[in-house]
Amino acid sequence: MFDTTLLRTFVAVAECGGFTNAAKLLNSTQSTVSAQIQRLEEEAGHSLFVRSTRSVQLTSTGETLLGYARTILRLNEDARMRLSGVRHAGRIRIGANEDLTDKWLPKVLSRFGREYPEVEVELEIGIGPRLFEMLETQELDLAVGSFCKGRAEGRGLWSERLVWAFSASVELPLVLPLAFFPEPCPYREAALRALAGSQKRWRIVSTSSSLAGVRAAAMAGLALTPLPLQTIRPGLRILGTKEKMPRLPEIEYVLKAKETDTRPAVSALANLIQGTATTAISTDAVTPLEGLSTRRREKS
Repeated sequence: MFDTTLLRTFVAVAECGGFTNAAKLLNSTQSTVSAQIQRLEEEAGHSLFVRSTRSVQLTSTGETLLGYARTILRLNEDARMRLSGVRHAGRIRIGANEDLTDKWLPKVLSRFGREYPEVEVELEIGIGPRLFEMLETQELDLAVGSFCKGRAEGRGLWSERLVWAFSASVELPLVLPLAFFPEPCPYREAALRALAGSQKRWRIVSTSSSLAGVRAAAMAGLALTPLPLQTIRPGLRILGTKEKMPRLPEIEYVLKAKETDTRPAVSALANLIQGTATTAISTDAVTPLEGLSTRRREKS
C-alpha cells in the first residue's frame, strides 16, 4: 500500500507542473517534495516524472499512477469523514463554463459556502468539452457545461438560445469576420455548421479562450460571435433574420459527476446545482430541463 502522504505530494507535483509550486501548495520545501517523490518512485519501482531544467512531465507509469492516486486519496477522505461523523468536509474540484460566471455560478458557490463552510472548493473555468475531459481524467469532481441541443449527457439543468452577437454601432461587413473560442467548442461548431448551409461569406479573424475576449471583439465591431443569450451586454446587438443570419440551435447546460464518487460533499453540491438551476438565472432566455437522462439524449 502506498503512503497517502507520498501520494498527496505526487498529485500536487503533477497538478502544479513542478516541485517548486507543489512545495508552495503543500506549505513544504522543494527538497522535502523531491525526497518524497524519490521515495514513492522507489516504492513503485519506476520513474514517475521526466525532469528537465524547464519542466516536469509524467512518465507513462506516472500517468497510470495518477488516476489511482486521486482515487485512493478520495476514498481515504471519504472513509475518514464517515467514521468521524462529519457529513460535509474535504475538497471539491468543480469546473464550469465561463459564461456562467456572471450570475449563476457566484450565487451557487456563495450558497454552498454558507451551508458547508468546512468544504474547500477549487474552481476551474473553461469550455464544456475540455471540462468534461478533465472529469474523465479525475482532475475534476463535478463539471457544468453546455452542449448543442440534442447531444447532451448528464443531469439536465436548462436550455438557452445561442445567438449571433455584434457591435451595436458598427455596420456589418459583407464578409463576416468571426470570433470563436478555441476548438473543441460547441458554439463554434454550431456556428460553422449554420454558416455552411447559408450563402454568407465569412472568415475567422479572432480566437480567444475567454468569454471576455470574444465579447470584446464583438463590441468593438471587429467580429461577430455566437453567444448564449444571457451573456449579451450593452454595446452588443443580436443579429437575426433582418441581417439574413442563419438560425443557431439552442444549447443545453448539464451537470456531470462521477457516478462512483459517493462523497457526501460532492452529492450535496450536485443537488444544490440541480435545485438552483431554475432560479439562479432570471431571464426568459433559459428554459428548465426536466428528466434529462444520464444517458445520451436522442434527437427529437
